[in-house]
Amino acid sequence: MSPERHIVYRQAGPQDEEQIGAIDDSFTTDTVYEVVAGDEGFALRATVVDPPLLKTFPVDESTDDESDDDESDASDDLHVEVAVDEGNEGKVCGFVVAGVQEWHRRLVVHEIAVAPTHRGYGVGSALMQRACAYGRRLGARTAWLETTNVNVPAVRAYRRMGFTLCGLDTTFYRGTASEGETALFMSMALDTGRPA
Repeated sequence: MSPERHIVYRQAGPQDEEQIGAIDDSFTTDTVYEVVAGDEGFALRATVVDPPLLKTFPVDESTDDESDDDESDASDDLHVEVAVDEGNEGKVCGFVVAGVQEWHRRLVVHEIAVAPTHRGYGVGSALMQRACAYGRRLGARTAWLETTNVNVPAVRAYRRMGFTLCGLDTTFYRGTASEGETALFMSMALDTGRPA
């Protein structure tokens, strides 16, 4: 029986914090996106890597720290939803953290992760739908997120969810464990159903 038959989605509570922190958000990929940038724009080129790349996020890099972001509102509250596998003793198998920046009515998806045992069953998509519904309730017009050019599995998943590439930053990870990677920014319109 597949895991999705036992998944319940709900807002996270304090009792979920330990399980959320224990979710393995690492991934393996045999393809990365090489960013080709020029004066007139940029393009992503899929490049095979051999051996496959195993990416493990350091604890301090796994969430987006908005405290240094000039665009964040001090009043922004983070909303956390969890996916709970009731067939596995009520264990949290995924989560999404999002908040609405009121000044431009944008839902920022700070983090989304699904346990490796539950990937490929629609858990991430369901969590994203719940985060977007939360944003719509608060009047958000767009959803926005950041990922790295080496996280091809996530980029493909976000595209299936309706997100499109809207920008990049080649210096975003400078001085971090992810130095040398490029930040990819993706967005989706929430008020029209079309790309932002």
